[in-house]
Amino acid sequence: MKLIVLLCSLLASANAFVTSPCRLQPSLVASSQQRLYQATPLFATIKEVEEDASERMAKSVDSVKLNLQTIRTGRANSKMLDRIKVPYYGVDTPLNQLASISVTSAQQLSIDPYDKSQMGEVEKAISESDLGLTPSNDGSMIRINIPALTEETRKDMAKQCKAIGEEGKVAVRNIRRDGVDSIKKIEKSGDVGEDEMKDGLDSIQKLTDQHVKEIDSIVAEKEKEVQTV
Repeated sequence: MKLIVLLCSLLASANAFVTSPCRLQPSLVASSQQRLYQATPLFATIKEVEEDASERMAKSVDSVKLNLQTIRTGRANSKMLDRIKVPYYGVDTPLNQLASISVTSAQQLSIDPYDKSQMGEVEKAISESDLGLTPSNDGSMIRINIPALTEETRKDMAKQCKAIGEEGKVAVRNIRRDGVDSIKKIEKSGDVGEDEMKDGLDSIQKLTDQHVKEIDSIVAEKEKEVQTV
């Protein structure tokens, strides 16, 4: 009888442990929040805010340039496959990390996967991409013939160019918002006056306009390339 009572007690304790919610102690939560707050970058001067915004906006422009290289034109270009990802042992991995990609002619690309067991997955990823390409798999090499763009395909590619440009401009404007918030915080802390704050905000806006204009120019140039027969 004592054994039965003991077993019942153990089962009740185990059940209570499993069903009881896991709660963090308030001190631990506060400590975590404090560390998160401390990790937030703080700027001492408006100049630091401007330099940070300029650097981040330039990176956004570079990202637009790289993404536009993946847009298909009428000629073979290995960069057009840069956005393709292949499921490799459960992880979506960029194709250019799984295979050697070469331009074998003005109208053909060759893909040589390092792991031949992934030939089917590579072929499938290319076929299902938005590039409109049909790969040919001979068991050891995948070849892609780049067909001439139709009028409809050119329009689709031009839309993709615009979408990439819009993503870049959204990123730049988000950086502008961060810069504006940082400058206002510096002014609120009493480190600078209202006139200095206004000058800083004007500078951030000029950086924004400059980088948005640069993105528009890059996208327009790529659209022209896509539309050229």
